[in-house]
Amino acid sequence: MSNQHIPNAVRELEHDGETYKMADLTALEEAGLCELDSLPVSIRIMLESVLRNAQQDGETVTEDDVRAAASWSPDVPDAELSFQPSRVVLQDLTGVPAVVDLAALRSAADRKGVDPTVVEPEIPCDLVIDHSVQVDYFGSDDAYERNVELEYERNEERYRSIKWAQQAFEDFEVVPPGTGIVHQVNLEHLGRVVHAREEDGDQWLLPDTLVGTDSHTPMIGGIGVVGWGVGGIEAEAALLGQPITMSLPDVVGVRLSGSLPEGATATDLVLHITERLREVGVVDKFVEFYGPGVAELTVADRATISNMAPEQGSTISMFPVDDKTLEYLELTGRDPDHVDLVEKYLDAQGLFGEQEPEYTQVVEFDLSDVEPSLAGHKKPHSRIPMGNLDEHFPSLLEAEGVVGDGGAVTADAAGNPADVVETPDLGETVPVELEDGTEVEIGHGSVLVSAITSCTNTSNPSVMLAAGLLAENAAEAGLDVPDYVKTSLAPGSRVVTEYLKEADLLEPLEELGYHVVGYGCTTCIGNSGPLPDPIEKAIDDNNLWATSVLSGNRNFEARIHPKIAANYLASPPLVVAYGLAGRMDIDLEEDPIGVGDDGEAIYLEDIWPDTDEIHDAIADSVSPELFEEKYAQVYEGDERWEALDAPTGDVYEWDNESTYIREPPFFQDFPLDKPGVNNVDDARCLLTLGDTVTTDHISPAGQFSEDLPAGQWLKERGVEPHEFNTYGSRRGNHEVMMRGTFANVRIENQMLDGKEGGYTIHHPTDEETTVFEASERYRDDDTPLVVMAGDEFGTGSSRDWAAKGTDLLGMRATIAQSYERIYRDNLIGMGVLPLQFADGDGWEELGLDGSEHFTIEGLEDGLEPNQELTVTAEREDGETVEFDVTAQVSTPAAVDYVEHGGVLHMVLRRLLNDELN
Repeated sequence: MSNQHIPNAVRELEHDGETYKMADLTALEEAGLCELDSLPVSIRIMLESVLRNAQQDGETVTEDDVRAAASWSPDVPDAELSFQPSRVVLQDLTGVPAVVDLAALRSAADRKGVDPTVVEPEIPCDLVIDHSVQVDYFGSDDAYERNVELEYERNEERYRSIKWAQQAFEDFEVVPPGTGIVHQVNLEHLGRVVHAREEDGDQWLLPDTLVGTDSHTPMIGGIGVVGWGVGGIEAEAALLGQPITMSLPDVVGVRLSGSLPEGATATDLVLHITERLREVGVVDKFVEFYGPGVAELTVADRATISNMAPEQGSTISMFPVDDKTLEYLELTGRDPDHVDLVEKYLDAQGLFGEQEPEYTQVVEFDLSDVEPSLAGHKKPHSRIPMGNLDEHFPSLLEAEGVVGDGGAVTADAAGNPADVVETPDLGETVPVELEDGTEVEIGHGSVLVSAITSCTNTSNPSVMLAAGLLAENAAEAGLDVPDYVKTSLAPGSRVVTEYLKEADLLEPLEELGYHVVGYGCTTCIGNSGPLPDPIEKAIDDNNLWATSVLSGNRNFEARIHPKIAANYLASPPLVVAYGLAGRMDIDLEEDPIGVGDDGEAIYLEDIWPDTDEIHDAIADSVSPELFEEKYAQVYEGDERWEALDAPTGDVYEWDNESTYIREPPFFQDFPLDKPGVNNVDDARCLLTLGDTVTTDHISPAGQFSEDLPAGQWLKERGVEPHEFNTYGSRRGNHEVMMRGTFANVRIENQMLDGKEGGYTIHHPTDEETTVFEASERYRDDDTPLVVMAGDEFGTGSSRDWAAKGTDLLGMRATIAQSYERIYRDNLIGMGVLPLQFADGDGWEELGLDGSEHFTIEGLEDGLEPNQELTVTAEREDGETVEFDVTAQVSTPAAVDYVEHGGVLHMVLRRLLNDELN
């Protein structure tokens, strides 16, 4: 790495009578530190952050950091990047734990006699409440009002804590319930592309960059903003001024060419790209899109692609800022003067318009190859051409042993033990009488949930209006959705409802049952609400493999609904189409979707809108005035929000009787000295897990029953099962969340020969018990714990409680074949060691079964980045298996986090010691 002196790069830019300061990247090129045109855009944007912060203070970020960032090349040097984003976004399921942690930090400071306001966000933060509304009511004009009423009843205490944070912390804004989904609100309103900010009396210009406590934060890359998902732990550290340290990333360039064919949607495109990038392998990498095909995509299409970066595996997936971006900013109501400033600043930095830098790897993708598709049945990157569904589903059921050989099973579709059940054959149905007396027939493949939901697609007018046009055509033809299908429409912002009304398409959607149920994530995050009791009973009694279809980004096991075994992602118009068909085992390219009023068969092609219709609908109904009106009072909320009586003051008043918000144990009895890290002696294994165990498996977000440890804890405190709410809504309560860790109904601990759920073996007694109960017994005996897993451990949503729960269960280390980035980083943020088997090794390959005693050696002199350690597994007969692992702790800063017991522990320790010494 060059030791050249970093020049003074602070320069001025005049705009509209105002003089701004900026950290000019061209100064680095003039000094010979880099060639800007060869650097990927994302690297240049991060380089600007490093350069500006180094020139403003030179302490937290130094000239060495500038040289490291400027050294990027396609073969990616082994260098560390210290990055400070310009802002943070939170959603409420991960935001409430962040608020609780910040409140706990203030309480810890207060107990030490330090002014609690020493804990204060140093960069702006927006928290958007979008993850709590559930689809309890649907298919009626009052569904939205009734769902919101229940949302406030269930979450009043959580919301009061959020309102407390809004008044307690500076630069902490809250977007109240009923406004929209965080990523769509971010795209349509919060994202600035370029910030104008006052620093020490000067006006500075800087690129908009962010981290967010949700995996789909990279959606903002659709407008050229660098942003990615982190756990709440890392976001809180960033809020408190701690730079995000990371190794310089590989940057993969995806060159787009061609144009989308007639009938293919942006959703179909993103499912193809997700499949392709998973095949390429882009985990921990940045992805940038370039080439002639970029100009063929609207900004909303680009955002749809960027949204699914985590499903692709990438850290970010971003597009350049070009004329279409500026037009989108104007369309969504941004001030024209600001839009001009965006262009002028980015042009001065060489960041505006088409770019073709050097990349670590280039992937070619032809838009004309896209065909109508879905993804399923449990992985968002498992693409299925629409015409293959009729073959896919029978093959799936045969592979799962649901049909064939008599179909006799000993567990229900949710994985619960059951008596031997004779399941129907594919194509056979069973009668169900609904509560209102309606008689329906359902079988394997019946669509029980059809949901237009998720920021992925509801941010895109082309697919939303296509769904409305298809609904209009279907209603005119006399088609209807079967009574057993739970239908819902959950727009990502109120603007969507307005342009559907403007286009006269909301009414046809409602005619088919797709009434607005809420402005939030709903079904996509498992808040699909209950199915009718007779439907659930029929599923259990007949071991039915029912299905859901949603316009979301996640379809992991048990996520959408614990009774629904197969879940499919599709575009909004296809969501309506499969809702009309009522089944997934159908080829909509060849088979009729239903029968019209005239008794004639109706096919999908008969009701599918053409591209010109969709474009005309967009031109006629989507306008800047809609965005300006709906976002004018984005922080105010409705009368329910205004009426919430929230606590005030600098220190939160904890209620020890609360079942929602409790002070976590992380910072109680807090030592001022760094504890360090040591070898792990005589640990036991709590679980042995296979491949692709997700954060949904580790830290569930959905509903839970009274027979699980979390439900038992609540019942002991007088909470009735119908008041349990969801795991996600209880994330401010460590007692519930630690009991819910590794408690998903579909998680499979390999110690238990195929049994699903949060169960394990307590090895000293050889008893089968719950994961939580076993962990408590080990804790009583001062026995440290480990967990072993296969590939892609922790894939999925950015849930800090997946790491917090792992820590609170007593795990000193996890040992896996590979990790998804966010879970790995969250483990480090909690002081838990993520260890990786050597290539070719795994717990099964080494002949381990989890009953062994484990010793982890090599830490006696401290921890080094990517240090190799030795694990010895001793069996009960005294035989040992010794194997090497690598600590997936790649930077000195990450080592520091582990040695402090966690990143927040480190930040608090420094704050307290600075004040007390």
